[in-house]
Amino acid sequence: MAKKKTTRKKTSKKKVSTRAGTAKSAAPAARSTDGETTARIVKMADSVVRSSLARRDPFVEVPSRNLSNTKYNKSRRTLEMGSAKQRRPLFDLKTARKFMQTMLLANGTKELVEAGKTTSLRGMYYKCLHTIQGTKEKTLEDQSESDAVLEDLEVMVGALREELHLFAKKAGTMVGNITVMDSGDEINCRRMGSGGYAIPSIVEPDVIQFGECEADFVLHVEKNTVWSRFNEDRFWEQHNCILTEGGGQPPRGVRRLLYRLHNELKLPVYCLLDCDPWGHYIYSVIKQGSINLAFESQRMAIPEAKFLGIRAIDYDRCELSDDVKISLNDRDIARAKQIAAYPWFTEKKRWQTEINKMLKNGFKMEVESLITKDISYVTEQYVPERLRLGDWLD
Repeated sequence: MAKKKTTRKKTSKKKVSTRAGTAKSAAPAARSTDGETTARIVKMADSVVRSSLARRDPFVEVPSRNLSNTKYNKSRRTLEMGSAKQRRPLFDLKTARKFMQTMLLANGTKELVEAGKTTSLRGMYYKCLHTIQGTKEKTLEDQSESDAVLEDLEVMVGALREELHLFAKKAGTMVGNITVMDSGDEINCRRMGSGGYAIPSIVEPDVIQFGECEADFVLHVEKNTVWSRFNEDRFWEQHNCILTEGGGQPPRGVRRLLYRLHNELKLPVYCLLDCDPWGHYIYSVIKQGSINLAFESQRMAIPEAKFLGIRAIDYDRCELSDDVKISLNDRDIARAKQIAAYPWFTEKKRWQTEINKMLKNGFKMEVESLITKDISYVTEQYVPERLRLGDWLD
């Protein structure tokens, strides 16, 4: 739970030993998982070769990444992937192209891991892009094809994207009472100016280690615009915390970093998100995990994360004006009902009340709407009051 006293000076420093050297030593090119990752890719390729030599139809099996193959583990309070798989044979017109792309990208990632280098998802797309000899057909039409196959490859070989040496576009920021070592460089997140520390896509212990930390909790806000208000008002300094944002739906690097801050430094995580189905879904992903990436829940989901606001009752409670109302459209309503029916929400009476209240109101609200009260109302009154009272949804 949050401290009863939210305005405080620095407390005793937490020192966390690093797993991959000290701040003065550069992060090694090779990672502890590289050998195992390569072996898994080779094992998959070997099975295809054996089938071919035996004159059998070569195929790969891809675990299904959809809601029907996702289950909610009540004891762990996280989403998990089921056992259903889809066969992707070579000699089938419906799957031949995907089979070829799977093997092509598997080879591309193997070369990347063996070289001890990383590249972006965009870079891997271009690495595997070419015109098939004797035809005018390209191996990949656009990056969406390679991205989807790479997600398949992750679950097929049991190696996460980061272990395949792939990274995505940076889309997250952090500031606050913590020092981190990023690839051997010491980053003092207390001295990051107005821009903050750009959270990288790969935040594994081989790349990012934690140094001194005085923070009592992490406040994660939905968007950079809100984060900038908290940073400018030095909220993290006054309330002794770490402040993060994920540009809306937080990318995997941000979610993974939140997970590490929570599990390794034992910091509570509070989420300040919009009062709409999309804010509710972002919270669900942070707390329980993603349906599409359920295989990653064990290293990303934070079941103890709390939803701090903004809430459907805040229109009346904060005496907001009609100007902040954004009418719910049909898509919003359908999405809200879908979220309310998630197994991890159906038994939560307070969440059912929250979603029903929003639907009854007929409108949604953004965190920025609190600016109509005062430019710093959210940092000076709303969040401190919610923390002091322990007024959040779980």
